[in-house]
Amino acid sequence: MPQILTPELVVLDADLGADKEAVIRALAARAAGTDRVVDGDGLATAVLDREALTPTGMGAGIAIPHCKSAAVREPSLAFARLEPPVDFGAPDGPADLVFMIMAPDGAAETHLAVLSRLAGSLIDEEFTGALRSASSPAEVVALVEGVVADRDEAEAAPVAEGARSIVAVTACPTGIAHTYMAADALKAAAERAGVRIAVETQGSSGTKRLDPSVIAAADAVVFAVDVDVRERGRFAGKPYVQVPVKRGIDAADALIAEALGHADDPSGPRLAGGGASEAATADSGNRSLGGTVKRALLTGVSYMIPFVAGGGLLIALGFLLGGFRITEVAGDVIIQNTLWNLPDGGLGQYLGAVLFSIGAASMSFLVPALSGYIAYAIADRPGIAPGFVAGAVAGIMDAGFIGGLVGGLLAGLAAWWIGTWRVPSWLRGLMPVVIIPLLASIFASGLMVMLLGGPIASLMAALTAWLSSLTGTGTVLLGLLLGTMMAFDLGGPINKVAYGFAVAGLGAGSLENPSPWLIMAAVMAAGMVPPLGMALASALDRRLFTSAERENGKAAWLLGASFISEGAIPFAAADPLRVIAASILGSAATGAISMMAGVTSQAPHGGFFVFFAIGNLLMFTVAIAVGTVITALAVIALKRWARRAPAEQEAEPALVAA
Repeated sequence: MPQILTPELVVLDADLGADKEAVIRALAARAAGTDRVVDGDGLATAVLDREALTPTGMGAGIAIPHCKSAAVREPSLAFARLEPPVDFGAPDGPADLVFMIMAPDGAAETHLAVLSRLAGSLIDEEFTGALRSASSPAEVVALVEGVVADRDEAEAAPVAEGARSIVAVTACPTGIAHTYMAADALKAAAERAGVRIAVETQGSSGTKRLDPSVIAAADAVVFAVDVDVRERGRFAGKPYVQVPVKRGIDAADALIAEALGHADDPSGPRLAGGGASEAATADSGNRSLGGTVKRALLTGVSYMIPFVAGGGLLIALGFLLGGFRITEVAGDVIIQNTLWNLPDGGLGQYLGAVLFSIGAASMSFLVPALSGYIAYAIADRPGIAPGFVAGAVAGIMDAGFIGGLVGGLLAGLAAWWIGTWRVPSWLRGLMPVVIIPLLASIFASGLMVMLLGGPIASLMAALTAWLSSLTGTGTVLLGLLLGTMMAFDLGGPINKVAYGFAVAGLGAGSLENPSPWLIMAAVMAAGMVPPLGMALASALDRRLFTSAERENGKAAWLLGASFISEGAIPFAAADPLRVIAASILGSAATGAISMMAGVTSQAPHGGFFVFFAIGNLLMFTVAIAVGTVITALAVIALKRWARRAPAEQEAEPALVAA
C-alpha cells in the first residue's frame, strides 16, 4: 500500500492561523519541506481555488481541503489537529481536524484509490475520535494506514434476500474527497435501511461503470453530483433523486428514503427516455427554474465560443491578406479561381477570400450552435437537432440572437417533455433518434415561424432604429452607450444589437460620410476591452483568480486583440456582477474616447489584425489601452473590497468553456 502520510506532515494541537487560508498555506509550506511537493505556493493556490468552488468543511469538526496540482510530485496527505478550531464553511461550526489531500495531475490510479479510501473513512466516528486523542504524529500515521488497509479488506454486510435496491452515482469537481465520502455515506445509509446499493464513483481513481443488469434491476437512482453524470442515458426511465455531492454525505439516510418514495409514487420524477436531462421543475427541488435556464444559456454560449474564436480569426486574416473589400468579392473569387488560376488581385486576394469564406461559414453557425446547445443542456442529446433547427429558423426570420435564445429554450423544453412520455418498450429505441427530434422541431421551429419570429425580428429592427436615431445627439454620448452595450452581456443579444447596428451601416460609410466608420471603430474597440481587461487583471493580481481563470486570462489576450468579447465570459460566468460592472466602465470609456478622437474602421471584425483598415490607429490603441486599464483596476478593486454574500459564494459554479 503506498504511504500517503508521514510524521513530518502531521501537526498536533497547533494554531496555524485565524482562517482557513492561513491553515492551508501553513500546511502547504510544511508539505513543500518534503520531496513530495515541488512548489508550496502553487499547491496552496490550487487548494484555495478548489475551496472557492464549494467549502470543504464536512461538519462534525472535520475539513478536507484538497486539490490536484502539478505542484505535487506524489499523492500525499497533510494532517492538522487545530487549537483553536477554524471555520471551513461547515454549517455546524469550525473544524479541529483538517486533512489536506494532495494529488498530482497525473496520479496513478493505485495512489488515488488509497486517497479515496481515506476520504471514505472520515465518516467513521471511531476513527475521528482516535485521531482527536492521538498523542504523537507516529500514532496518527499508524491510524491512517490502519484504517485505509481495513477498508480495503472490508466486505459489505449481507442484505436480506428480496430487499429493494438502489444504484447511485457520486462525483465532485476534483474527484478526490467528496466523491468517495458520499459513496460511503450512501452505502452506510442503505445498510441501515436494509436496502441493496451499488455506487459508481466518477472520481480521480477511475470510474468502474455499474453493470447494466444492476441498473435494470434497481428500484431507483441517487445522483449526488456537482458535475454532469457521465452516460446519463443508462438510467433512463428510473425514479431518481439528484442533489449536490455534499448532501450525499450530510443527508444520506434522507436520500435513500426519498429515492424509494419516488419509486413508490407513479407520478414521481423519472429520468427522461433517451437520456434527456430533467427539467428544473422536476429536479427534486434542488435547482431553481432560473438557475436551470442560466445554466442552459451558459452551456449554449460555451459551445458557441469555438465558432466565434475560429471564425473571427479567419475573417481577420482574410481582411489582412485580401483587403477590407474582400467581403464583396470573396464568393466569386473562390468559385472562379484556384491556386493555378489566380484572380487579378493575386495570391493574397485568393488566400484572403478562402480564409474569409471559411471564417464566414464558421460565424454563420453562431445562432444555430447557441440554440442547439441550449436545448442540449436542457434535454441532452435528443435536444440537439431541434435546437439547431430552431436556431437556423431564427436566422431565416431575422430574429438574430434573441431568436436563437428563445428557440433553444423552446426546443429543449419540448424535447425534455416529450422524453418523459411513457411509451411501449418497442418504441423507446426510436424516441431519441426519431420521435423527439421530429416533434420538438415541429413545435419549436413552428412557433418561431408562425408566431414568435416576426415580433422578435421587429424588436431587433426597432432596437437598431432607436440606436441609429442617437447619432445626432453627440458622439461622446453615443460612444458611451455603444461601449456599455458591448460590455453589458459580452457577446449576448445586447452586445449583438450594438454590433449589428455598426455592421449594418458600414456599407454606407465614405470619406464624405464617415459616421458609420466612426461607429464601427467605437464598437470594435469597446468590444476588445472586456477580455483584455480580464487578462490584465489576472496577470496583475493572480491570487484573486482561480487557476482556470488564470489560464483563460492567457487566452484572453489573443481573443481581446482579435475583437472576441466572449473571451471574458469565463470570468463573468464565475463572478457576473463584478466582472460585468468593471467591463462596462472600461468599454464605455473606450467607446467615448474612440468617437471623440475620430477613430474609424472600415472592417467589421478583426481587432488589431485589421490595423490597415483603421483610421487613426494610434488613438484606437490609446482608447483600448485606457479602457483595459480601467476594467482591470476596477475588477481587482471590486474583488478585493466588494465581497460576495455567503449564499453566492457557496453556489455551484457554472460550466463554461473558453
